[in-house]
Amino acid sequence: MAKQREEFVCTACGAKSPRWTGQCLGCGEWNTVQAAAPVGGFSARGTGSRSRAASLAGPEALENLRGGTAKARPTGIPALDGLLGSGLVPGAALLLGGEPGVGKSTLLLQLAALQASLGNRVVYISGEESLPQLRGRAERLGLLGPGLMALATNNADEALAALNDMGNAPGLIIADSVQTLASPRAEGIPGSVSQVRTVSGELVEAVKRSQATLVLVGHVTKDGQIAGPKLLEHMVDTVLYLEGDRRDYSRVLRVLKNRFGPSDELLVFTMEEKGLAVVDDPSTFFLGARDATLSGAAVSVAMDGRRPFAVEIQALATKSFLSIPRRAALGFDNNRLHLLLAVLEKRLRLPLGSNDIYVKQGGGLCLRDPGLDLGLAAAVLSSFYDAPLPEGAAFWGELDLNGHVRPVTNHDTRLKQAARLGYGPLLHSGTCKTLEDLRRTLFGKAQS
Repeated sequence: MAKQREEFVCTACGAKSPRWTGQCLGCGEWNTVQAAAPVGGFSARGTGSRSRAASLAGPEALENLRGGTAKARPTGIPALDGLLGSGLVPGAALLLGGEPGVGKSTLLLQLAALQASLGNRVVYISGEESLPQLRGRAERLGLLGPGLMALATNNADEALAALNDMGNAPGLIIADSVQTLASPRAEGIPGSVSQVRTVSGELVEAVKRSQATLVLVGHVTKDGQIAGPKLLEHMVDTVLYLEGDRRDYSRVLRVLKNRFGPSDELLVFTMEEKGLAVVDDPSTFFLGARDATLSGAAVSVAMDGRRPFAVEIQALATKSFLSIPRRAALGFDNNRLHLLLAVLEKRLRLPLGSNDIYVKQGGGLCLRDPGLDLGLAAAVLSSFYDAPLPEGAAFWGELDLNGHVRPVTNHDTRLKQAARLGYGPLLHSGTCKTLEDLRRTLFGKAQS
């Protein structure tokens, strides 16, 4: 019998190594390499493996297969059905990630209660809460009802047993969370790479042979990425991410991967007393009550996926008394802010080096649309000159290092959305070619 070989795996990226290292060679993280289950020698590939290989089915011609994808079940939330493509597909596996306290468990408990009310058997498996805690939360949200089953366990075999219950098989099974479940067929503590890989693999394989839909809840790392090996995201059919500030009342559910529908959609919720409620028209939701007579505020028509949003960009430029002026950004990439301020200072000859500058996106949004550049520049200029922008003005466009305004994607969609909302004048690459054009349009002749 050959000697078993020990293997080391990075808990951050899943990269394998034949020996322990302080820094992962795959992702560069420190102190993330841990010992995994030993890789067996000859005996692990003995007659048992050959007998299993002999029983495996061979390839089949797709045109000879009968039937197609099973009909999806509605979730009970029409907007969520559109986000997923058609609803909950039997045999599909979904992964939901998000920061602690953002509302993942609340959303899934609401989904479970809706499915139960539609006559589908639901099993909610919790590895973090006890059954009395689950009942208390369901009662507080007004979700108690027949057909909603719950199981508090950290044993993956009990979750598999609930999924494979042929006498009363569930239509929806929720594992909250996959990092709290442990399988006796893997080594390590719950949440380790080997445990997450084994538990998720067993659950996904079991659900593929059933008519149930599996939802896995995944923890996130300090960088906002779903914890565990990247293999976890490749194994499932759909990856969702719920984001938002726990101190704010708005939440955004994004689709990062979807085999049954679009992968660039999002859904906006508000956190209310009875759980999460869908925002029917989020196009102006993040504007709030704004005063157009104040300086330093600009409306930009941004795109997130395929959905246009009217968002307010706020800026404050004030004289600095520090040796190095402060630059702070909320909802923006700080490096992009520094780049745009350098372009404004160079191309418009503005003395921004003596000002503290703060910018933020209103409503708690965090968009990465390059079309926000022009709106941010307009807000900074408005605050610098202490002059309000024209009421109803809307901006979108990308700024290059020469101070030119470049066109951005989905221009027609932004144009239609701005017209539908009654905005005007509209400043973009078609009406404003350079930063100097922007300044002349907003504040008259060139100023210095």
